[in-house]
Amino acid sequence: MGGLREVAAPFVVPGPSGVAIRARLRVSQTDAVVLAEVGAFLGALASRDLAVRSRQGLSHDAGAWAARKRELTGCSSARWAGSITKATHDQWALARRGQVAEMAWLRGQIAAIEARLARPVGAKANKREGLVRGYGSRAEWHAKSRRMHALRDRLAGLEADWAAGRVHVVRGGKQLARLRHHLEDAGLDEQAWRQRWQAARMFLAADGESGKRSGNETIRIADTGQVSIRLPAALAHLANAPHGRYVLDATVAFRHRGEQWLDRIMANRAVAYRIHHDPVRGRWYVTASWQRAAGPVLPLEAALARGVVAVDMNDDHLAAWHLDIHGNPVGEPRRFFYDLSGSTQHRDAQVRHVLTRLLHYARRCGAAIAIEDLDFTDGTSREKHGRNKRFRRLISRFPTARLKARLVSMAAEQDIAIVAVDPAYTSKWGAQHWQQPLTTPTRKTTRHDAAAVAIGRRALGHPIRRRTAPPRTHQCDGYGHRTAQAGPETWRREETRPRIPGPRTRCVPPGRGAKAGDQRAQHRSGHAAEHASWQQDSLPLSH
Repeated sequence: MGGLREVAAPFVVPGPSGVAIRARLRVSQTDAVVLAEVGAFLGALASRDLAVRSRQGLSHDAGAWAARKRELTGCSSARWAGSITKATHDQWALARRGQVAEMAWLRGQIAAIEARLARPVGAKANKREGLVRGYGSRAEWHAKSRRMHALRDRLAGLEADWAAGRVHVVRGGKQLARLRHHLEDAGLDEQAWRQRWQAARMFLAADGESGKRSGNETIRIADTGQVSIRLPAALAHLANAPHGRYVLDATVAFRHRGEQWLDRIMANRAVAYRIHHDPVRGRWYVTASWQRAAGPVLPLEAALARGVVAVDMNDDHLAAWHLDIHGNPVGEPRRFFYDLSGSTQHRDAQVRHVLTRLLHYARRCGAAIAIEDLDFTDGTSREKHGRNKRFRRLISRFPTARLKARLVSMAAEQDIAIVAVDPAYTSKWGAQHWQQPLTTPTRKTTRHDAAAVAIGRRALGHPIRRRTAPPRTHQCDGYGHRTAQAGPETWRREETRPRIPGPRTRCVPPGRGAKAGDQRAQHRSGHAAEHASWQQDSLPLSH
């Protein structure tokens, strides 16, 4: 018999481990030619090194890594060789992690299809017995059986590659490589595609070194913004400065977190740089990155000491509501809208803007942010949501990974804690227990607002249900007064009821009624305000 799954405990999300900032390089024509030549030369070395590493597979060790680095040092330099081999190692490891993720996804898809194939055609789901629904027609059953065999063959090949240590990596990206065969559909000609391809395969990245001048000897950016590059040995004839360096005519200024970057280079702390070219805009950019010091994670109790701003993520807005430490909604719900249509830059800007407004609201409330720990990696599959293509597209539009990464990074800069909660049943239970009670003649509470309240209560450790109903006999006072009544031995039980701020009913706030301060007038028999049988009614005015 199926039941509710166990809900995981909330936790405080640790801050980001690194920082990356980007600025534009307004290079001259000469600088652009030199950067393109150096990037293409080092990119060719990186491609060759990646091919060697891929052929080595699982037999690779520290000795093979050292041999690759020595081979690259002769035609470049020791620092360039170290950066290239490290980038190759990271790319190979990323491909291996991608294989693991794909194998897990394939196994999940195969298991879901097998479960539905085992059911009769047209059979309905039975959640109590844990049975999934069958396929709608015989034709769909046949098509899914063929898909299952295709997925099994794909999984077998992937498992063989994993066991042998083979990876399939394309420097520049598989998407751009496949675009070469669909230029008309993309609206590109061969020259435009070639420019993108060459720019994507360039290599102009150098790791930082603590203790060295400005934190990097290969690509150095001084406090004045002057950029200089240590040229490879094969391109030393392009140098315009001593020690085989090329100084760019352009200077760079980091507007965002520029003070943090300046503090690091003045202290000669490690800063990594990457220079890349955008052929679509015809611009050059430089990205500076460094690691953050790992600080202690704030305890959950301390993060929730002043309540939370609970957030329910949707495909077009964030529904937020401030909750106090007791789990009660405070003020009005807030909605932060965004539009994820258009270009990638527009979508990224929309995410940044909506998170900025959310963080400003959380800072005004002085509270942490509670958000669901969502994961839609397999949520867009047809096996999970059937033929509801509209719902699958709705889920696929959720920028979960982008929102979470941006939110954690931006909140860390403003010292706002992020609390992640289990997303199980928050929308369903929130609408069941909070949507109608929070709706007033002047406020229409949506399902998303109610879900935000449920998220906040779960983060605070309170049950989502508003209150626990008493036993049936106690509801009708079958055994006399409830235990909530004060007993005869209770001290000061006959005094007036204290004024408790806030409405307890929907009509008369406490302290407003005629007998609000008189305890006896409401719960004591024999009081003068009550109409007893021995009291005589007033005589009628007419006779």
